[in-house]
Amino acid sequence: MQIFGTPSGRATPLPGIPTTHVVLGTSMRGPWPAGTEVLYVAMGCFWGAERIFWTMPGVVTTAAGYMGGTTPNPTYEQTCTGRTGHAEAVLVAYDRGRTSPEALLRAFWENHDPTTRDRQGNDVGSQYRSAVYWTTPEQEQAARLTRDAFEQVLTAAGHGRIVTELRSAQEADPFYYAEEHHQQYLHKNPGGYCNHGPTGYTCPVGLVRQDQLPAQQDVLAPGE
Repeated sequence: MQIFGTPSGRATPLPGIPTTHVVLGTSMRGPWPAGTEVLYVAMGCFWGAERIFWTMPGVVTTAAGYMGGTTPNPTYEQTCTGRTGHAEAVLVAYDRGRTSPEALLRAFWENHDPTTRDRQGNDVGSQYRSAVYWTTPEQEQAARLTRDAFEQVLTAAGHGRIVTELRSAQEADPFYYAEEHHQQYLHKNPGGYCNHGPTGYTCPVGLVRQDQLPAQQDVLAPGE
């Protein structure tokens, strides 16, 4: 790793990254069944973030990794310098017939603080920023609409505006899988560090047209 400037990367992926999810028993890299879509989210430390999504109905697999930066195939140590530009991100592959981008994004918004830039609790640095990287137009619409709806909830409660980074996965550059010990970390280490959990606010998500903000009376309970 370089002392100054952007850390140098590598031309090949980090060694030893597993191919199978130890909790779900599914492929972490695909190919996945027809109808599977992928959404990438960043919400602070990827250990707790990944666990949130692997427990959700309709999720095919999850993986911890680095996204949104410039250094190819960075290590955890390089990412933590803040100089690679990456966020600690989670790949969420899901069955579109069993869940929706709105349901996944509801869990995203409600389990971290999207109003703090480059910080979640005691974790400080650009690698801990809040971000959504979409792969479909529907995901983009859902990200923007749920962001706007949840921002209304937070500002009404006296909190700041949402600063979550929203952009396409293509623009954010590749998702690089993190080292083996970071994958499904909290399953392997049940007492491990996690600063994620319900914030106490509900993100209005429901059955509405894409040109409308979600209406509170149409909110779906988690898992429905």
